[in-house]
Amino acid sequence: MTKIYLTIAISIIIFLAYTDCGAKREHLIQGRTMGTTYHIKIVTDYFQKVSGLKEKIEKRLVDINTAMSTYQKDSEISRFNEINQAGRKFKISEDFYRVMKTAQAIYRLSDGAWDGTVNPLVDLWGFGREGSKNRIPAKQEILALLSNIGFDNIVIPEAGFLQKKHASVTLDLSSIAKGYGVDQVADTIRKEGFQNYLVEIGGEVFASGTSKNGKFWRIGINRPQTDAAFDDVYKVVDLHNKAFATSGDYRNFFVVDGVRYSHIIDPRTGYPISNGVVSVTIIADTCTFADGLATAIMVMSPGKGLDLINRLDEVEGMIVVEREGGQLDDLYSSGFKVLNSHLVE
Repeated sequence: MTKIYLTIAISIIIFLAYTDCGAKREHLIQGRTMGTTYHIKIVTDYFQKVSGLKEKIEKRLVDINTAMSTYQKDSEISRFNEINQAGRKFKISEDFYRVMKTAQAIYRLSDGAWDGTVNPLVDLWGFGREGSKNRIPAKQEILALLSNIGFDNIVIPEAGFLQKKHASVTLDLSSIAKGYGVDQVADTIRKEGFQNYLVEIGGEVFASGTSKNGKFWRIGINRPQTDAAFDDVYKVVDLHNKAFATSGDYRNFFVVDGVRYSHIIDPRTGYPISNGVVSVTIIADTCTFADGLATAIMVMSPGKGLDLINRLDEVEGMIVVEREGGQLDDLYSSGFKVLNSHLVE
């Protein structure tokens, strides 16, 4: 009997030891969505479970894709794009509406540098799904499409509805919807009672609380050069209860007669950007906003982009400009902090 009591006592001591020392576990949930991969780290108490969470996350991601995936022919956005009648009211989900409101704000803040109707020009330059690169479109082709480009050609007459001003205008929200997916996955995890987690979808991130070691989450920024490996870390930042998004043009481009043509098209001119900006990182309260703003800043001149970031509350950013000879020049907003360490969580 004494041995039994001794065993129970030892078990209690071990349990209390785990509890008292704050033993933590890190759970990894991963999968595929939005044409890319997602990775989620959740830090829990040692005996806390995450069972059933992946199913809830993937259901939420399915909902978002059903609203805004242009690859799904029956998605809301695909059905909206098929409308060939100006002024017709089209009912949309809450997810679609939220993204459109953030998109509208970024379009106005950036003076049209971000534009969700630019995709026909992206296709024309050969950067679409079936595009043929290495062909420079004729000026007449670009001008013909520009007449239908402009996010203000989409009207939000009331919550839950969209209208087209021109029948042929189309939407593509791929440069902002992924960030919204990150936010909604983070919200799903939060509602389940977890406080310490990292959500990443295709490089866009939201970090809550702290990592397993009790420190802020540490995020690496890829070196923005064509020969850089995907795990080649250029800069490192700490992230705590914030979203993080990076946009770049150093992997998707073509060269003709020594001139480089980026996949990022300026919707105001119809031509690929030529401002020297190769990477933009934005830290903000939501990944939806960070994702869209990073793309907008890529299109703007470095000076105007940095000015915009510095005018926005609770937003920080880094703009990387490639100078002649390939030298990289970093421009930081007033509160952007880079770590010296190259350790990434």
